[in-house]
Amino acid sequence: MKNNKRVLLKLSGETLSGNGKSICSESLQKVVDEIKSVLSKKVELSIVVGAGNIWRGAGKEIDRVSADKMGMLATVMNAIAISEGLKSNGIKSVALAASGVSNFCETFSQAKADKYLKEGYVVVFGGGTGSPFFTTDTTAALRACEIKADILLKATQVDGVYSADPKKDPKAKKYDKITYSEAINKNLKIMDISAFLLCMENDIDIYVFDFHKKGNLKKVLNKQKIGTIVSK
Repeated sequence: MKNNKRVLLKLSGETLSGNGKSICSESLQKVVDEIKSVLSKKVELSIVVGAGNIWRGAGKEIDRVSADKMGMLATVMNAIAISEGLKSNGIKSVALAASGVSNFCETFSQAKADKYLKEGYVVVFGGGTGSPFFTTDTTAALRACEIKADILLKATQVDGVYSADPKKDPKAKKYDKITYSEAINKNLKIMDISAFLLCMENDIDIYVFDFHKKGNLKKVLNKQKIGTIVSK
C-alpha cells in the first residue's frame, strides 16, 4: 500500500443508523471514535457519506431525478451529523456540500477542501455530485480525484472483496488484491464502474475493509492486511 497522507473514507449511510433511528447517537459516536483514533497519524482525512439510512429512492410515484435530489439532501443531513459529532469531540471538522444542495453548509470547491485539509480539518462531503444519476460511490471517487487523495477507503460490513457474496456462498473466494479491470470484468459489486474508472485513470487505490469492527480503520492506515486492495 502507498504512503497515505491524504485519505478519503467512503461510509454508507447505514453506518449511522441503529436502535430504530436513521441517525443513532451511539452509532455516530462509534464513527467518531474510529476517526479520532487515527488523527494522531497526521493523516488528512475526508469523508463521503451515503444516504441509505434515510432514503433509498422510491417507486414509480416519484420521478428518478426527484428521487435522486431527495437522496442528495439526505447525504447533506448525514454529513452535517458527522461533522457536528466530530466537533463535539474536540475535532476540527467542516461539512461541504455540492452546489445546488448547499443551503445548510458551505459549498464544495477543490480549493476550499484542500485548504481545510491542510489546516487539519476532517472534511465531510455531502450532496453527492450535485447531479442526479450518480451514486455516492462515484461521488467518493470524484472527490478523491479532486482533492488528490492517496487512497480511497471503502467501508463495508465484510472483510474485503469476494468472488461472490460470502453470506450466501460459503465457497466464495476472498481477494487480497485485485485490479480494476478484473473487478469490472468479474462484475464484482464493490463500487460502480464509473467509480472504478475514475480511480484507475487517476491512479488512486481503493481499499475495501470491514469498518464495523473496532480498530480496523487504524489497522488499515497502519498498513495491516485486513481487506482487499483494488489497484492497477
